[in-house]
Amino acid sequence: MKRSIGVDIGGTKIAAAIIDKDANILFRSEVPSDPSDKEKMFQQVVKVINNVLDESHLNMQQLEGIGLGVPGILDRESGIAVFQNNLPWRGFPVIQRIKEAFPADKVVIDNDVYMAAFAEWQKYGANPHETFVYFTISTGIAVSIIHNGDFIRGMGFAGELGLLPVKSANGIERLEQAAAGPAIQKLTNNSMTTKEVFEKYQQDDEFAHSLIPKVVESLVHGCYAITCLLDPEKIVFGGGVILCQENRHRFFYRAFAW
Repeated sequence: MKRSIGVDIGGTKIAAAIIDKDANILFRSEVPSDPSDKEKMFQQVVKVINNVLDESHLNMQQLEGIGLGVPGILDRESGIAVFQNNLPWRGFPVIQRIKEAFPADKVVIDNDVYMAAFAEWQKYGANPHETFVYFTISTGIAVSIIHNGDFIRGMGFAGELGLLPVKSANGIERLEQAAAGPAIQKLTNNSMTTKEVFEKYQQDDEFAHSLIPKVVESLVHGCYAITCLLDPEKIVFGGGVILCQENRHRFFYRAFAW
């Protein structure tokens, strides 16, 4: 049986899974990120990989390799994390460091949103003649675009929608500053976590009900920009904020039904 390790590296958490050739998850682990220092962040990546190896009782010789999804700008061929908005890596040699930590024959990296987009595109039929957009709202905000079967990458920065200026509760801000997970917490003056804001919304809390529409309005501005520029056949939403169980069938999906 062919099996590999997939690692999703984010600003809030890092998840790793051992998957088979049909993308079934066999073992999974998750640890918090530590963006306070580049080495501490990397050690959390090592930890989560070791977790799934220990749980599965497998070693690297029994696996095909390791694939890592890393946010921001990457040099995929050299395996370097060039710039990450929410991580402390600048010119960090991810592939080299992973190979030093694990005896893996094959290690590859790509942008985390691009990898998620490819999986969703496959799930929804992988139509080679469409324009498909994956929109993630988590610690950061970004999109990935698949057009006629290929990614639109630009010079490596295409899809960084979180840097787009939009109308927000505080005037004009970058979309990430207005509507990403940390931004929602900041709007409460850090009196609540983002998760607690959603929980309060479910409980019909007046403050949460005044806050969330402002966040959604900023996200809708981002969606309008993508729609006007690309006119895609499909937009799929993902990420920790949009997929929070409390959100489903409520304010986000309703707001995006424009």
